[in-house]
Amino acid sequence: MRFKDREDAGRRLASLLQAYQGKQGVVYALPRGGVPVGVEVAHALNMPLDLIIARKIGHPDNPEYAIAAVTEDGELATNPQEVEGVDHAWFRQAVAVQQREAQQRHKRYLGNRAAAAIAGRVAIVVDDGIATGLTITAAVMQARRRNPARLVLAVPVAPRDTADRLSRMVDDFVAVGTPEYFLGAVGAYYDDFRQVTDEEVVELLAGGRATGTVT
Repeated sequence: MRFKDREDAGRRLASLLQAYQGKQGVVYALPRGGVPVGVEVAHALNMPLDLIIARKIGHPDNPEYAIAAVTEDGELATNPQEVEGVDHAWFRQAVAVQQREAQQRHKRYLGNRAAAAIAGRVAIVVDDGIATGLTITAAVMQARRRNPARLVLAVPVAPRDTADRLSRMVDDFVAVGTPEYFLGAVGAYYDDFRQVTDEEVVELLAGGRATGTVT
């Protein structure tokens, strides 16, 4: 299983979500990499596109190793064993810093636009893939707090064990592939996995507004 790029992944993922076409709902993409995927899904399902922004919190001795993630609304997902082993004052400060960064990115991408109304509707949370699952867990927690009638998590690829765990948090988990033996990184499943820039996110969202896919 390989994807040409995020747009290809989004189209293939959208083909598995056709049961939601015509439903009242919102597609929530995780920036930055999830936005090209979310655009394809939103277009295919004729749903508005919005964002949920979650920021990882790295271990103080290894910033690339995530021990938690927080959203702009303050939803916090943690690896309890790792968090227990770090200084609690440091951790609280790190959470506050990353929450502020998430809020600033929300304003950068969306300005002052209010979040799409989702109560009583379908919420589809989309990213370009899942590795450890902390960031997407925080995003799912935030989406659930907004009281959708049905919460869907949709990704091109996720490790089998992570998919099994996350599927218990949502009403429907959809993936193109859930390999038992994960290659270690989401990018390993893409031919083109170059970084998505802030400018590209803004352009993609502007295109969504122009075609009526963003509320």
